[in-house]
Amino acid sequence: MPDMSASVSLALTNLVPLAKEVDENKVTPGVLGFIVFAAMALAVWWLMKSMSRHMNKVEFTEVPDPRAESSADEPTDAEASTGSCSKSSDKTSPAKG
Repeated sequence: MPDMSASVSLALTNLVPLAKEVDENKVTPGVLGFIVFAAMALAVWWLMKSMSRHMNKVEFTEVPDPRAESSADEPTDAEASTGSCSKSSDKTSPAKG
């Protein structure tokens, strides 16, 4: 390594003994792993905050269907065929059999 500067060689000579003290059977994510995890946590927090803001803008009021109101007075096809009409009891039931 002839192109190595003096500061790099000094850093390597000081860090190599420190690396030998680390247990080779123990693997840790280190500082880079923490930075990546923290960045992902901040991204998830920002996305949840944005989603909450967008969900608060949505109105959940349901507009009543005008066809449902007009058909509520009349029995449906299934009710007419079975003879069960629960809305009014004074209507005549269809003839059976």
